[in-house]
Amino acid sequence: MIVAPPELERILAQTAELQKAYLVGGCVRDALLGIPHKDFDIEVFDITYEQLATALSRWGKTDLVGRSFGVVKLRVGEFVFDFTIPRRDSKVAPGHKGFDITFDPSITLQEAASRRDFTVNALMFDPRGKEILDFFGGKADLEKGILRHTSEAFIEDPLRVLRGMQFAARFNLQAAPETLQLCRQIKGSFSELAIERVREEWFKWAEKSAIPSAGLRFLRDTEWIEHFPELQHMIGTPQDPEWHPEGDVFTHTCHCCDALVRLPEWKAADAESRIVYSLAMLLHDCGKPQTTHEELRKGKVRIVSPGHENAGIPIAETFLNRTGTPTAIRERVLPLIQNHMAHYDEITDRAVRRLARRIAPETIEGLCTIMTADRLGRPPQPPQVPHTVIALLQKAHELKVQKSAPKPILLGRHLIEIGMQPSPEFGKILHEAYEAQLEGLFFDPPQARQWLATHPLLPENARERLRTND
Repeated sequence: MIVAPPELERILAQTAELQKAYLVGGCVRDALLGIPHKDFDIEVFDITYEQLATALSRWGKTDLVGRSFGVVKLRVGEFVFDFTIPRRDSKVAPGHKGFDITFDPSITLQEAASRRDFTVNALMFDPRGKEILDFFGGKADLEKGILRHTSEAFIEDPLRVLRGMQFAARFNLQAAPETLQLCRQIKGSFSELAIERVREEWFKWAEKSAIPSAGLRFLRDTEWIEHFPELQHMIGTPQDPEWHPEGDVFTHTCHCCDALVRLPEWKAADAESRIVYSLAMLLHDCGKPQTTHEELRKGKVRIVSPGHENAGIPIAETFLNRTGTPTAIRERVLPLIQNHMAHYDEITDRAVRRLARRIAPETIEGLCTIMTADRLGRPPQPPQVPHTVIALLQKAHELKVQKSAPKPILLGRHLIEIGMQPSPEFGKILHEAYEAQLEGLFFDPPQARQWLATHPLLPENARERLRTND
C-alpha cells in the first residue's frame, strides 16, 4: 500500500480533472522498500497542460517553469507535488535538450511507463483502486535487487547510466547483463552530458548511498569508469598484502566508502558534509597509482606508495573539476585527502593545533571520520579504530580544536587600540602572532600582550601605550 499525504489524497479525490492521476516513479519504489519519502510525482492522463494548471491552481501556488516538459509544481503546506502530463520524446540531436517533445493525453499507461529509465522506476500506483501497476516486472526486480532498463528508449539519454550508478548504490542493486551491455554501447555519448547533470548524480551517490561500492562497481562494469580516469587508474594498482589484504586500490576504496556510510558520524552529518566525506573517501588514495612501487624495507620487498597524499591533490582536483564540484565543497575535500595519514605523525599539542589550522574549513572530527573508514576498509583485518585516531581526537577535544581551528587571540583591534594603523607591518605582526599561538608561545590575551611587547616591528609609541595599558 502506498500512503500519500492527506493533502494529496484530498486533492486527488476532490478534483474532477484528476480522475486519471497516478503516483509514479520514486515514491512508489521507495514505499515498496519501506523507505520514507516526501517527494511525490503524479502523472495525469486525458487532460491538457492548461487544464491541469488551472485545476491545480485552486489548491495552492503553482509553478509552471516545467511547461516545456509538461510539469506543474503545486505547493501545499510543506509539500511540493510534481504533476505531469504524459509525453512522447524523440531524440533529434545530442544532449539533454536534443529531444522533440510532444504531449499526448491519450497515451496508454504502459506507453507512459515505458519511457522511464529502469523497471524499478516504471512502477505506478492507482490511488483510487489502491493498486500497483507494474508493466515491466519492476516489483520483482526490486525484490531480487536487479537494476534493469525498461526499454530501448534508455539509450536516448546517456545520463541514465549515471543514474544507474547512484540507484545501484542507494538501493544495493546489481545491473542485469543486458543493461550493462546497453550501457557499454552508449559510453561514447558521455560528452553529451552537461557538467551540472553529472554533478547531480555524483552528489546523490555521495549523499544517499547505502552501499556506495555497488555504484562504483556498476561504473566499472559498464566501462563508464573510463570517463573518470582518476578512478579507473585505481583498478589493478597493487597494495602490500600485509597492510592491505583486501586487494588493489579500487577494492580498498570500495570497502572504505561502504565503511564510511555505516559510521554514525556520517549518518548524523548534514547533506553537504555527507557529500564532502564521501568524495574525500572516494579520492583519498587517488595518488597511489602514481606513487606505488616495490621497495626493499628491513630485508623484505614491500609495495609502498610514499607521498600519495600530496600526489593525490592535483588528481582529486581534476575529478572535482570534471564533476563541477563547487568551491565550498572542494575546499573541504582536498585537506581531508592531503592529511588522511596525519594520525601516524607525533600527536603533540603543537601538531594538533597546526593540523586543525591546516585542514580548515574542515574539522579534525571530520578528518577522524575519514581516517576511521580508511582503516575499516581492509577486510579481513579486524574492524578496529586505530588507537592513533582515538588519541588524535582526544587531544583535539583537550585543546578544544576538534570542530574548528584555534581562533586568533591577538586581533587587529588590539593593535589599533595601542595606536597602530593598518600597514604591511600590521599584517605581519598579526600573522606572526598567530604562528606563535599555534606554537604554544602564549595561550591568553595577557600572554599575547607580553609576546607583542617584544616584537621588533612594534613602534615605540605603541610599545609604550601597551606598557601603560598593562
